[in-house]
Amino acid sequence: MTKQTMRDRWRPATKMVHGGGERSQFGETSEALYLTQGFVYADAQAAEARFKGEEDGYIYSRYANPTVSVFENRMCLLEGAQDARATASGMAAVTAAIGCQVAAGDHIVAAKALFGSCRWVIETLMPRYGVECTLVDGTHLAAWRAAMRPNTKVAFLESPTNPMLDVIDIAAVAEIAHENGARLIVDNVFATPVYQKPLELGADIVVYSATKHIDGQGRCLGGIVLSHKDWIDEHLHDYYRHTGPSMSPFNAWVLLKGLETLELRVARQSQSAARVAQFLSDQKTVSRVVYPGRDDHPQAELAKRQMANGSTLVAFELAGGKQAAFDFVNALETIHISNNLGDAKSLVTHPATTTHKNLTPEDRVELGISDGAVRMSIGLEHIDDLIEDIDQALAAAGR
Repeated sequence: MTKQTMRDRWRPATKMVHGGGERSQFGETSEALYLTQGFVYADAQAAEARFKGEEDGYIYSRYANPTVSVFENRMCLLEGAQDARATASGMAAVTAAIGCQVAAGDHIVAAKALFGSCRWVIETLMPRYGVECTLVDGTHLAAWRAAMRPNTKVAFLESPTNPMLDVIDIAAVAEIAHENGARLIVDNVFATPVYQKPLELGADIVVYSATKHIDGQGRCLGGIVLSHKDWIDEHLHDYYRHTGPSMSPFNAWVLLKGLETLELRVARQSQSAARVAQFLSDQKTVSRVVYPGRDDHPQAELAKRQMANGSTLVAFELAGGKQAAFDFVNALETIHISNNLGDAKSLVTHPATTTHKNLTPEDRVELGISDGAVRMSIGLEHIDDLIEDIDQALAAAGR
């Protein structure tokens, strides 16, 4: 039995600071940034051996890069994954994770409550290549079972969902997928890798938009796909090399800096989000508040089992509909209007007219995205400043 080292026992906060690091011959404190497209070889024989996979080493930064590798390795340690591929954006990660393992004649089952671009990939892009899809109410396990077919290859979900924060039973959906020979992909961006571990719950593949909490400071785009090494070797490796969704080394370096403070940031943001949710629930013009850390959340018991914390997003509905929602967001002074999330700055968006505008009105109603619905991403500002800003904006909206 191999002796366990202190490095093997590192807790998540330490992994996010030190994990996956490889110093150059100069012994730098911070991770080195390798801004290079290609690499040179000692001789033609070495180049041949590297291309044949007989010799370790880098070939081209579209395939792999030392800085990007450190980010991938650190994320593997944090997520509990065997292997990963970093991508240029979160949507590049989602598209690669799905597209690398399906072909014409295959079938995908996905939850209806998805980010608008994710639904476009599943509903519009995949059918162009002969891949069928079925969308289900992700919170109803019977719907997942009924949708499975002999040719179902992929199940896909977000939990909590975008934008109304439904919580889906990852372990149960994974079991249903595996019983039918399918793999489960979980978009874990809202929960963050700090507060939810889909691979431990039975998921096969986890994807992130690293643009969100992992960067957390509005600086750059990024994404990542994490899974078992055999799945990455069999399905993602060649797809990634030849289609080129790779991450910039500079962005990987920025994201490594973000990881160092990820746990501290999301803990503070989540604490403030719970306070904001409580304040909103006491307001007469707010007809509904959704936060996974509250006892009145529709899947409160599941959220407690599956998530370590309610995370940083709050969804709520203003009784006055679109006009009230617009008046509210326009009156905010500290909180900015933006369709991003997970940032150090608090952000607010109106999903019906932005991230989910392409859904039909009927689809939005089914998903609980009313004209009065607002999604708020809580940042690192002082909680009293946030509540005072929300309070005065509600007053301006006609509270």
